[in-house]
Amino acid sequence: MQKQHKNNKILLVLSTVPFLMVLGNSMLIPEFNTIKNILGINQLQVGLLITFFSASAAITIPFVGYFSDLWGRKNIIVPGILLYGLGGILSGTAAALVQNPYYYILAGRVVQGVGAAGTAPIAMALAGDLFPIEERSESMGAMEAANGLGKAISPIIGSATALLVWYAIFFSYALLSIPIALMIWFWVKEPLEVKSKNSINYFQDINLLFIDKGIYLLINFTGGLMVLLMLFGALSFSSDIIVNNFDLWGISRGLILSVPLLSLGVTAYLTGLYLKKKTLFFRHSFLLGFIILSFSMFIFPLCIESPIIFPVMLGLLGVGSGLVLPATNTMITGASKSSQRGSVTALYGSARFIGIALGPPVFSLLQMGDTHMFSLAAGLSLLIGILGFYYLKEK
Repeated sequence: MQKQHKNNKILLVLSTVPFLMVLGNSMLIPEFNTIKNILGINQLQVGLLITFFSASAAITIPFVGYFSDLWGRKNIIVPGILLYGLGGILSGTAAALVQNPYYYILAGRVVQGVGAAGTAPIAMALAGDLFPIEERSESMGAMEAANGLGKAISPIIGSATALLVWYAIFFSYALLSIPIALMIWFWVKEPLEVKSKNSINYFQDINLLFIDKGIYLLINFTGGLMVLLMLFGALSFSSDIIVNNFDLWGISRGLILSVPLLSLGVTAYLTGLYLKKKTLFFRHSFLLGFIILSFSMFIFPLCIESPIIFPVMLGLLGVGSGLVLPATNTMITGASKSSQRGSVTALYGSARFIGIALGPPVFSLLQMGDTHMFSLAAGLSLLIGILGFYYLKEK
């Protein structure tokens, strides 16, 4: 009982890392229209606030994954969290003091993204190190649920914070970073055997891993990328629809955008619990999630005029995502031994960030009523789900 309590405490602390990381994007999305008007930029440019953050994280993650295997997870996670907060300070200060701050804000977002690279993916690897295989799916579900919860409440927090002044959002990242960094450093004990001592053997082992499990890893990487591309693309697209079609502003706008993120968090947590009991359900969860995502993408552009059906479709998008992500998280962390897990989960995290980076600009290029991109996303989702069901093996 005492051990279970300790494990729950560790999992709770680790879950604050993906919770914090996801605030970096989701808090800003409800304020896209405000930011556009104040800075005098267009929808594509405001979407780059997400893209620059996520792209810099995607580029950096493989390197921090490698160093986390050599130096230890906490030595990467804690500086990453603090750098994430520093990037927020830089963007917020530029917005407050510089006359034309857009490009300075983008620079701060790059710094923030580099810091984010060392947070959630490495925390996921650390959870894989700490929890035995029979508890891993539950821990991955809980961390994805924390990620989803952060996504769910962050539009509301972002809208409320922006009532003070719109750039207060950037400073809030720094305020949250310090206590989370301290909790990780003092409360989480890292296994000593995780570190890899021989870099030559390390790269040989990684190469052999990808030779042996290349298709398995590629499908999981693609699944994570596609889910986040659709989710953040739809959120960015929806921020404009909510204002133009439904005339909603402030916290009410944040509440609508929180629907898919809340459904993601709840579904991810329940999926993680179920996968703990049904260990042969991973590829079924993967397939079912992508079928739901395919359906929601196909229907999405047909309901942008309906204030009732539109949030329902957003909710379905979250349900599909919540079925896919815990399954891919668990299969990725279980695909390698501890000394390689940092690099493997980092590459997976990089794929996820690439999806987040691509989502807003891809969807911002859509014209209202143009269903071609949504149909393409629906078809790709169904294809990925079928390939995953065929190729992925739970053992």
